[in-house]
Amino acid sequence: MFAISVAAEMVSMEIQNLRVYERRGLLEPDRTSGGSRLYSADDIDRLHRIRELLAEGLNLAGIAHVLTLEARVGALEAEVTRLRR
Repeated sequence: MFAISVAAEMVSMEIQNLRVYERRGLLEPDRTSGGSRLYSADDIDRLHRIRELLAEGLNLAGIAHVLTLEARVGALEAEVTRLRR
């Protein structure tokens, strides 16, 4: 688990951007009992994906749609695999 400053440095983003992404529902980091954000390795991967999509020219609304669709495809692929067993 990483503090917001470490997570921001790991993905070469500003701390404020990570807060915006959370407000927009693009990710949900865990919180300490004191309310500090804690980012997991999965959160870091998601931030890298957000950065890639931003570089491709998508806005935050478009990124939200892409992330939702990618999650849905992953769930469907897992279901197909389960049913084939």
